[in-house]
Amino acid sequence: MKRGAIRTVLLGDAQAGRLVPPSGQTAHLTLFVAGAMAFLAVFALALSLAAGRLADRWAEELARSATLRINAPAEQMAAQTEAALKILRQTPGVARARALGREEQAALLAPWFGAGLPLEDLPVPQLIEITAAEPAYDEAGLRLRLQAAVPGAVLDDHSRWRRPLVRAAHSLRRLGWISVLLIGGATAAMITLAANAALAANAQVIEVLRLVGARDGYIAGAFMRRFTLRALIGSAVGTGLGMIGVMLLPEASAEGGFLTGLGFQGAGWLLPLAIPPLGALVALAATWAAARRRLKELS
Repeated sequence: MKRGAIRTVLLGDAQAGRLVPPSGQTAHLTLFVAGAMAFLAVFALALSLAAGRLADRWAEELARSATLRINAPAEQMAAQTEAALKILRQTPGVARARALGREEQAALLAPWFGAGLPLEDLPVPQLIEITAAEPAYDEAGLRLRLQAAVPGAVLDDHSRWRRPLVRAAHSLRRLGWISVLLIGGATAAMITLAANAALAANAQVIEVLRLVGARDGYIAGAFMRRFTLRALIGSAVGTGLGMIGVMLLPEASAEGGFLTGLGFQGAGWLLPLAIPPLGALVALAATWAAARRRLKELS
């Protein structure tokens, strides 16, 4: 980028500013595109951060929980359940072990079999909820002790369905960041089109300026400054509206699950503030590339 262009962009020039029409289709297009893309970028960023928090929470919570399933004849169920609970409570690394009651097990089966399921008439296994401490228990050693004392016990550490959930959340986080990058690329493309249109519309003015000694860096700087400022203003407005929209989203709750936890948290509210200057940098680079190419064509 030439020094003349940098000087014009940073310091401004009243005469150079007259090269670019202050209003019209290119001005409105640049403002609208920058604002709309910044608005979408705020929500993509919020989605990415929320997905990251969800992945971390799922990984932590599911890694600390397990379920012991006891399959035994009805007359042996109580004895095997008590034996399993005794082993679990004596195992280092187990913070809590609790046998689920009939009502809790019926509630777990209700989505599949409906309410009012008569568990006493069905061979339903007894479930024991296990919560790991820090550091966690020795899983292999616990399995061996349970197999020796409770033949019908099966320890499930939830790894079969824990990994897909965490992978899905991580994929959603990557999708959010990819969306931010695509939004930046679309912004650059649209501003490039607007800058090309403005340069083409002012082709005769550019020729006259060259005749009187104006350098290409001076001319390009005028367009770069105008489009950069438009992108900065549009991005700031879009970012502000996007942050207001995120603030209006429901707060995180256990009942609502992931869909109620899409907002920013703590220092995360500072991240959207980087969108306007980044949008201005994208506009600066796109306009410089468009001006350089167009001025060569007009030479």
